[in-house]
Amino acid sequence: MTDIEKTALVTGGSRGIGKAIAKDFSKNGIDVVVTGRDKDRLRDTAKELETYGNNAYWIDADLGTDTGVTRIFDFLKGENLEVNILVNNAAIIHLSTSLIDFDMENWQEVINVNLIGAVKITKLLLPGMVSQNYGKVINISSIGGRKGAAGRSAYRVTKAGLISFTESLAAEVKSSGIDVNCVCPGSVVTEGYVEAFGPQSIENDHMMDPSEIATLCSFLVSENSSAVTGAIIDAYGPSNPLFR
Repeated sequence: MTDIEKTALVTGGSRGIGKAIAKDFSKNGIDVVVTGRDKDRLRDTAKELETYGNNAYWIDADLGTDTGVTRIFDFLKGENLEVNILVNNAAIIHLSTSLIDFDMENWQEVINVNLIGAVKITKLLLPGMVSQNYGKVINISSIGGRKGAAGRSAYRVTKAGLISFTESLAAEVKSSGIDVNCVCPGSVVTEGYVEAFGPQSIENDHMMDPSEIATLCSFLVSENSSAVTGAIIDAYGPSNPLFR
């Protein structure tokens, strides 16, 4: 499969971990489509990706809605793009809020974007991967997907759901040449993290750089990872509780 033309879709690809993954893919010769909500950031990201010598595309869409998911699919059809690498990275990180105080519309929005949106876009793209007999799906979960925590109910439910989704889907599609894996990052310095927890939250010695997660994802979509599927990979770095 080394001669297959690879095209990746990275959701939430205009900043943070998603942008780092998109950049690393581009550096490794993969055409990339980035999605998100901010047109300006997406446009700038695509221009940056093109500097690595590969094709780059962007589409603004809200994964938390059926309209947004359909918009992405229609864009790919219009550009005649056959995506065979999908990174489900888009996520809402909410402030620490107890369930009794949580606005249920916001709770549902987190579920729609972080989990249901990921499932829907995966379902739409899978037939194309099956027809190619090749595909790579990476779900970006979190250290928070491994255990619940006070005030984090919506976010951690979605991240735990992605772990189970990965294991179930991997068992379904391996016979079609598709590998599905999940990465659970620890604390990573991103704009979303700072927005949720404040600038003081990254002033410690256990944060990781997004590029560390990107390098792992590039391995998972390479031919060297052909033996890896259904794996839940804890990428905690120095935020690993064993080290603290």
